[in-house]
Amino acid sequence: MDLPQINVAIDQLTFSLFQRPLHPELFQIYANRQVKTESYEASIWVTGCTYVLSVFSADMCLTEVVSTPKQPLPARGLLERFHFQGPRTHKCTLSRGVSYMTDFQVEKMSPNLYKQSRADLERFSHNRGVFVKFPEMEIGELQPFCYVDFEARRTELHVHTFAAYPDQVTMIKTQSLFDFQK
Repeated sequence: MDLPQINVAIDQLTFSLFQRPLHPELFQIYANRQVKTESYEASIWVTGCTYVLSVFSADMCLTEVVSTPKQPLPARGLLERFHFQGPRTHKCTLSRGVSYMTDFQVEKMSPNLYKQSRADLERFSHNRGVFVKFPEMEIGELQPFCYVDFEARRTELHVHTFAAYPDQVTMIKTQSLFDFQK
């Protein structure tokens, strides 16, 4: 399995929202989870210190992607694209009663806070979510990782992600809400 690209400037990472699924062969997938309720199904892929989250409901699909500059992504179905240059909140309501909200922040940390955050998130992941670490890419005592925590409710999916970049002692945090109220 190839190592992920983690030595990338944070402001070069992109957050994209598509109204379509993306093909798994576009990505190196290190871990995946499936979620299913009576209102929707979701696929969560950890693709390094990045992720792909696709949520399907009836004939609708929304896909949220955090990607590196070298990641090929299609133009078809793209609704929004942002760079990580400070905090941002985005909301949209789509047809068929589907609403979506996300916000993210970039947090520069001290090395001690970085290590403590990693330990806390890894411990929390034993009970829920998916935690992928990359010890072979450790810089000093700081290890890159991606943690995706999710809460599946009957008509809502809440997702929190934490992606850590040791070369910049920085963590990107996102939270998204997919709401399928009819």
